[in-house]
Amino acid sequence: MKNLLKLFAVAAALGLAPAAVVAQAPASAPAAAANGAAAPQAPRDAISAKSQAQPAQPKDVSSPAVGPFNTSAPSNASVAASALAARTSPEVGVGQPTEKPALQPQFTPIGDEARWFHNTILMPLITIISLFVLALLLFVIVRFRRGANPVPSRNTHNTFLEVVWTLVPVLILVAIAVPSIRLLAHQYSPPKPDVTIKVTGNQWYWTYSYPDNGGFEIVSNMLSDADAKKRGEPRLLAVDERMVVPAGATVKLIVTSADVIHSFGVPSFWVKMDAVPGRLNETWFKVDKPGVYYGACYELCGARHPFMPIAVDVVPPAQFAAWVASKGGTMPGQKKPTSPDATQNSPISNPAAAAGATTAPGGGTSATPTPTNVSAGTAAATATNQSQAHSSRGQ
Repeated sequence: MKNLLKLFAVAAALGLAPAAVVAQAPASAPAAAANGAAAPQAPRDAISAKSQAQPAQPKDVSSPAVGPFNTSAPSNASVAASALAARTSPEVGVGQPTEKPALQPQFTPIGDEARWFHNTILMPLITIISLFVLALLLFVIVRFRRGANPVPSRNTHNTFLEVVWTLVPVLILVAIAVPSIRLLAHQYSPPKPDVTIKVTGNQWYWTYSYPDNGGFEIVSNMLSDADAKKRGEPRLLAVDERMVVPAGATVKLIVTSADVIHSFGVPSFWVKMDAVPGRLNETWFKVDKPGVYYGACYELCGARHPFMPIAVDVVPPAQFAAWVASKGGTMPGQKKPTSPDATQNSPISNPAAAAGATTAPGGGTSATPTPTNVSAGTAAATATNQSQAHSSRGQ
């Protein structure tokens, strides 16, 4: 029976990997246009294009990184022509794990408050408690050993000690509760957001939607070790398409899942929120320092759970606007671009021409002339008196 269950588990794992690749394949441009959505934009370089077409598999992820540094130009000519759309290079020790036995450096107001709470309140307090308990154990071992105390004491109900060991833990809990509750209140009472991003967890990749910027969506897959090395990024953390946000902006995340429970987490932001199917959870962050910050899924979500990292690219506002434009989106307050089939004479795509158009024969204008193929069915109908109309109903 156990061997049969193992065979079923292996078959399911092998069957899910191709399904995930098919599920995240981008829709074709005609289908997107038919649904009224913006056509999907091409990835910004060859590595992203290859990863989007065929995400890295576990065997590729675990292989050693090989190959020369990639110096080829991006395949998307429009992005390559814009200097503002360049990919941000990660900085060692910023937004990624370090060798120090401590928290990652924090870059958000919530992260700074949590780091202060951890370093100033929790660590000194737990250190004092540990040393005090160790001293009591050593004192008991030496003072009340059999050689030094052959006849044990029979005293009970020491009122002073009972008051002390009841009151001291209460005071300790109060000292921890006050800054802890304040931190929770700040964490779950976000200010008004400047950017809203919907984060969806999938097996095993992330999708990021920008409802405030035209509703476009990007798919983020992990890069293989070789491709990560070409970009100069850490292995198991690099992705083909990053979440891009402007520096200094309050970013609200709406976190959900399309299949099983995932968990979106970026340690350097002090952000970790479960992605639950059918439920929308919210969290937020605000980062002033541009750079690349890495995270991962923190919920055991299946066979490739360790291979769905998160990369957040914090860029200046001007660069963020250029990136949004490269994805076919718009900034708040701007009009959406006209559809590909808009003509030069259309009053929507060319209002100036329509405003300055001259009157043409037949009542039309030079920009919008009167159609010549008007059928007789479009002529005005003859008015009738409905009260005098003959009806045979009831006869």
